[in-house]
Amino acid sequence: MEKLRFRQVHLDFHTSPHIPGVGKMFDKKYWQDTLRQAHVDSITCFSCCHHGWSYHPTKIGKMHPELNFNLLRAQMDACKEININVPVYLTAGINNMVAYEHPEWREIGPEGGYPSWGTSPLKAGFHKLCLNSPYLDYLCDLISEAAGMFPEADGIFLDIILQGQCCCRWCLEDMLRNGFNPENKEERIAFSKQVLMKYYRRTTEAAKAHDPKMRIFHNSGHIQCGNTEILQYFSHLELESLPTGGWGYDHYPMSAAYCRNLPFDFLGMTGKFHNTWGEFGGFKHPSALRYECAAMLAQGSKCSVGDQLHPSGRLDASTYKLIGSAYAEVAAKEAWCDNVTSAANIAIYSNTALNHAEGRGENESAAEVGVCRMLLESHIHFDIIDDKMSMDKYKILILADDICINEQLKAQLDAFLEKGGKLIMSGSSGLNPEKTDFVLDIGASYHGCNELSPDFVLPAAECAPEIISTPFVMYGVSQRIKAAGGKSLGQVFDPYFNRDFRHFCSHQHTPYKTEASGFDSGVISKNILYFAHPVFSIYRGYGAVLMKQYVMKAIRSFMADDMMVTTNLPSQGRVSLMRQEAEKRYVLHLLYVNTVIRGGGKNPLTGEPFNSVEVIEELNPINDVKVTIAVPEAVSKVTLEPQGRAIPFENINGKLSVVVDQVECHQMVVLHY
Repeated sequence: MEKLRFRQVHLDFHTSPHIPGVGKMFDKKYWQDTLRQAHVDSITCFSCCHHGWSYHPTKIGKMHPELNFNLLRAQMDACKEININVPVYLTAGINNMVAYEHPEWREIGPEGGYPSWGTSPLKAGFHKLCLNSPYLDYLCDLISEAAGMFPEADGIFLDIILQGQCCCRWCLEDMLRNGFNPENKEERIAFSKQVLMKYYRRTTEAAKAHDPKMRIFHNSGHIQCGNTEILQYFSHLELESLPTGGWGYDHYPMSAAYCRNLPFDFLGMTGKFHNTWGEFGGFKHPSALRYECAAMLAQGSKCSVGDQLHPSGRLDASTYKLIGSAYAEVAAKEAWCDNVTSAANIAIYSNTALNHAEGRGENESAAEVGVCRMLLESHIHFDIIDDKMSMDKYKILILADDICINEQLKAQLDAFLEKGGKLIMSGSSGLNPEKTDFVLDIGASYHGCNELSPDFVLPAAECAPEIISTPFVMYGVSQRIKAAGGKSLGQVFDPYFNRDFRHFCSHQHTPYKTEASGFDSGVISKNILYFAHPVFSIYRGYGAVLMKQYVMKAIRSFMADDMMVTTNLPSQGRVSLMRQEAEKRYVLHLLYVNTVIRGGGKNPLTGEPFNSVEVIEELNPINDVKVTIAVPEAVSKVTLEPQGRAIPFENINGKLSVVVDQVECHQMVVLHY
């Protein structure tokens, strides 16, 4: 199967039936010239949109009432003439035309309401359909029809793959028939997962009915860590992560850190919009799109930029000038970004996978987000693994905050430590499932959970953050440990009492007692580093910089010679190290940008809140970036790419040292061996 291309556009076309003249301005030559000038080599075009309309003749669905020709065929033919791939999009989980004609196929929540993107029937929004109703038959027929009409399509993209705790007549009947209790939330959730598996099987069969090699991707916004059962129905991965659409700039590196360990080619998906999907006439600054595409390359992936086609069918000139400014750079860098593997020697054991969290949004793992952010800001390149992935290629493994160790995990960790691996844990990680004692010898004795919170830490001198010589507050409950064989990271100071209506002090929390509690804030032994507080969840919630310094000083000391990359980049900088084995080279990616939060407040007309947006405007250069890199091979040459310029390097105590004169947005430093 052909690999994914590097420069894709995801061309949304959700078009109201009340807009006239759909597709009337489509012009083949303009379409081709615009895409070529923007360096686009793949574009996802629409068969059926969220409104429910098809953009070609159909015997299953309904063609858009204001379209009078086969628009998808015209787009497909125009692209194929100039060697641009065309995956085909169909909506799946929502379809308003079907919802209006078959309201009985709509998903019904346990409270009796219809899940919808609008909070009221009187507000605009798309309607969720039940994938266990006869709608699934309709959807599969629609997919099969499109795959048959467009056999040269470069894949089928199915969108909004969700199934809630539906209580429609079909779900209630099937739950009762199969022994599920509809009145029990957990059993409704279990049944909904069963429905989803049926959806994956049947829609994949429909997409491949005419060509078993047809690509297929089912989009639910991200790939949940550990949810590997569904991946048998995927040909590749597309990681939706619009930084300005609510995901933020740290979401994509986290998603990629997990997905690059899966056996799939994958791409990242951002958008050209100032905020999120569906914004006509909204543009982000060209600097932002340049950075976002560079960040995708740095994580080992291809690129996709979301756009929305005007109902007239004419591509927006400003949009493709914007995309072209980024994709020209991607085209120049592809040779150093293809066929890469991560060179990370540190892995985060996924909290999301082990604890079955949703992985994004309100149910995200705070510990997983926190540890990822801390490592990103500290320029430590990492992977994320689930409980089915091997630990063998890593030297350091992190179990963040809330991973208790069962017998299976203990056996894996024993083998990992026996081979010389090192383990970093925090909070209740490392405890047995009953939380009565540590499963591994961490170099400390366990004395339960601190009943007083928040408590305070006075770090040992080698872990102390800048200027701090007195206890600082920890915004989370600690475990009580006393170092016994290991070295203490610092002392815990308890508050006088917990804050409640009976006794409180000042505006927030109670101050600390002047005498130490006798318990330690953490311990470091030969192969285990342990923090008594859930430091990564705390960092996710509070962003305490001084606490990060305390944690990272301990981690750097513990990793010692296992640190693969060190640099003087500011914390906004990002670093990744990828390997191209066939070319016998490593590619070090250095990125730097300043993001600023803008917007917010309230709409004076409606009183509703404005969403703030994380904006990139200027790309400020950083000069004289020093980097030390440790790789096992003997490096013969170091070049800056794509400039093709060799730079001097030194070998100091087995580590390579270079100085990059300037980093503006993104610089690749290539180590040839």
